[in-house]
Amino acid sequence: MITNTQPLKALLIAAASAAALSFSQVSLAEWKLTFAHAHPVEDSQHLAAERFAERVAERTSGEVTVRIFPSGQLGDDPGMIAGVRGGTIDIELSGNPYFSGLVGELNVLDLPFLFEDADQAYRVLDGSVGQDLLGRMADKGIKGLAFWEIGFRNLTNSRRPVEDAADIKGLKLRTTPNPAHIAAFKALGANPTPMPFAELFTSLETRTVDGQENPVTLIRSAKLHEVQEHLSLTAHAYTAAPLIMNKARFDSLPAEFQQVLEQEALAAARYQRELNNSRMADDLAFLKAQGVKVVEQPDRASMRAIAEQPVRANFIDKHGRELLDAVERAK
Repeated sequence: MITNTQPLKALLIAAASAAALSFSQVSLAEWKLTFAHAHPVEDSQHLAAERFAERVAERTSGEVTVRIFPSGQLGDDPGMIAGVRGGTIDIELSGNPYFSGLVGELNVLDLPFLFEDADQAYRVLDGSVGQDLLGRMADKGIKGLAFWEIGFRNLTNSRRPVEDAADIKGLKLRTTPNPAHIAAFKALGANPTPMPFAELFTSLETRTVDGQENPVTLIRSAKLHEVQEHLSLTAHAYTAAPLIMNKARFDSLPAEFQQVLEQEALAAARYQRELNNSRMADDLAFLKAQGVKVVEQPDRASMRAIAEQPVRANFIDKHGRELLDAVERAK
């Protein structure tokens, strides 16, 4: 008996084609990633995020796309980190101080006067110590992709020039919620007041707080010069910024796309650092031109003598010496 198989073959081919199309559409929908951060679009974080998104799309032929939500559109820093853990946000960037409540050992990076220059910080962050720290977030549902940066923190306020440690005493300063930052300013006699970055400008404008501490580039991009009269280049602490992703989401991607995300996260970190370094002089000149009074060479030694050892001792009491020693060796 002869059977005509052509209609059956056509039906099977059509069904296979429909299934493939359906799978492709689902896959593409799954690989549209959200990326949230708190900084303004003028800031290097956003510019680096755009570079990251462009490169990821290019290297995956558009199969992985990244949509960026800047300026705290998806919440403040703690809220965005919670969003990543809960799966409502795919990728997020916040300063390291916001992660120390999840992984206490990350607080080592925020110790005052830990790094003398950016190169020391980059060697630690991009090396085995940095990879170890990123990996410690895994059991919190977080995949650490790379360390971007906030940068070296400098002190601004609306009351007086800060020439030495004594001038910090009595100032009400917005800080991050990081234990090292809070302890350092308490030791210096200030009144540290933790709050989200999104609330900072209004709090300075209304004099809820006298001042704050952030890198020069962010002071400019966030327009803090409009509500602060004095800037002191204290460089009292360096702040890294972990770029994180929901771990389950990361694990769901094909291995080759996971590799692209990790590689481009590190490449964008280096791009952002270059932006910050290249913009520093111009940003400082801009702030001066806006009338900000700048103390370029404050007595950092007087601040270090008060804040460094007590904060380190507190970290060692909680977490031991091993990690701090590894940072010192890696520098």
